[in-house]
Amino acid sequence: RSEEMAKSTQLIDNEVFRAYATYTAIVLLKMMLMSLVTAYFRITRKAFVNPEDTASFGKGDSAKKYLRTDPDVERVRRGHLNDLENIVPFVGIGLLYALSGPELSTALLHFRIFTGARIFHTFAYLIPLPQPGRGLSWAVGYAVTFSMTYRVLKTVLLL
Repeated sequence: RSEEMAKSTQLIDNEVFRAYATYTAIVLLKMMLMSLVTAYFRITRKAFVNPEDTASFGKGDSAKKYLRTDPDVERVRRGHLNDLENIVPFVGIGLLYALSGPELSTALLHFRIFTGARIFHTFAYLIPLPQPGRGLSWAVGYAVTFSMTYRVLKTVLLL
C-alpha cells in the first residue's frame, strides 16, 4: 500500500505535471473569482433572483423591486458560464495530456496560451472590449484544448 502511495506522489516530481497543476490552479481560481465578481455586481446593482436575498432591503413590495435582472450582472454570469464551458474540459484533457508524456516546452506552451487566453477573455467580457477580441481569445483557448486532445488521442490510439 505504501508503495502505491509513493508512486502517486512521484507525479509531483514530473515537471509537466507540475506545470499542469500550476496553470490549472490559476484558471480554476480565476473561475472561482467570477463568483465573487457576480456577487459584487448583484450587490452594487441591487439585482437579485431569490426573495431571501432582498430581505435586507425591506419586506413585501419594497423588496420585490430588487428581484430583477441587470445587464451587468448577466454579462458577468455569461462570462462565468463561458469559463465553465471551457475550463472544465481543459482540466480533464490537460490532465490526460500531462500524463501522456509531452515535452515540457510544448506542454508549457499549451498551458500558458490557454491560461492567457482565458484571462484575456475575462477582461474582454467584463470591460467590455470590442469584438473580435473576446471571440479570438475564446478561439485560441479552444484550439489549445483541441490540440491537447489530438495529441492525447495520437499517443493513446497511435493515430
